[in-house]
Amino acid sequence: MKFRTVKYYFLPQPSKWPLIGSCALFLMLIGAINLIHDHWYGHYLLLSGAILLVYMLFGWFSTVIDESIHGLHSAQMDRTYRWGMIWFIVSEIAFFGIFFGTLFYTRHFAVPALGGIITSKETHALLWPHFSAAWPLLKNPNPALFHGPNEVMPAWGIPAINTLILLSSAVAVTWAHWGLQKNNRLQLNLGLMITILLGLLFLSCQAYEYTEAYTHFNLTLNSGIYGTTFFMLTGFHALHVTVGLTMLTVILIRCLKGHFTSAHQFGFEAVSWYWHFVDVVWLFLFVFVYWL
Repeated sequence: MKFRTVKYYFLPQPSKWPLIGSCALFLMLIGAINLIHDHWYGHYLLLSGAILLVYMLFGWFSTVIDESIHGLHSAQMDRTYRWGMIWFIVSEIAFFGIFFGTLFYTRHFAVPALGGIITSKETHALLWPHFSAAWPLLKNPNPALFHGPNEVMPAWGIPAINTLILLSSAVAVTWAHWGLQKNNRLQLNLGLMITILLGLLFLSCQAYEYTEAYTHFNLTLNSGIYGTTFFMLTGFHALHVTVGLTMLTVILIRCLKGHFTSAHQFGFEAVSWYWHFVDVVWLFLFVFVYWL
């Protein structure tokens, strides 16, 4: 495809999509709040907001893709998109940083305090004198209220396999990028297909691990702080992998249609950045959630 490159900064027409997106997020927020309070209409509001959000994303990205394939490019636009994606990934780093910070605080401050190791010795002596501070926490301070898991999720099983899978997917998407730079369409499309298949395999293994955790390890969201931090971090990561697979699938369709060239490829680059970010987050998860 031949692109018509413009030298000026393209200023888009006023758009309805930000307003629609704001309404969608507002509906999801109100729905989630009412769902927490067991109001019957909470899930309807949440579902309506989610549907509206999907509609907004589909429409907004369709508009951006349409602008791209009609050659509305400039150096300023390219820088704008790149900085936008960079700051988006920074916000995602902050998002996961909060949860890793929660895990760090729990392991090194909250649990030792309840065990009377560093502070709160009176609390330990009066309320939970038999509680032993150890991580992963299999015996909670009040086992009758929160029964702990039976076992620790082993690192050198499915998690290690999933690590190999995601690292292989990072190699595959990089190989696909090299194919795009060389205008090798077979390498580009094959690399993306391999990346998507590896991502699906990762999610399948994660689903099997969750089944094992609930049925054999008694590791659930209700099994204390170990269960909640485990599913909070791995669950949000699985959600991000799902989003990344959706993005990769869209990019694959666009590659099959010939939307990208070696000169105009930022849509592909942005998705590959996001996928590498997901890979790096998993490495931290493997080390601090499973291994150490």
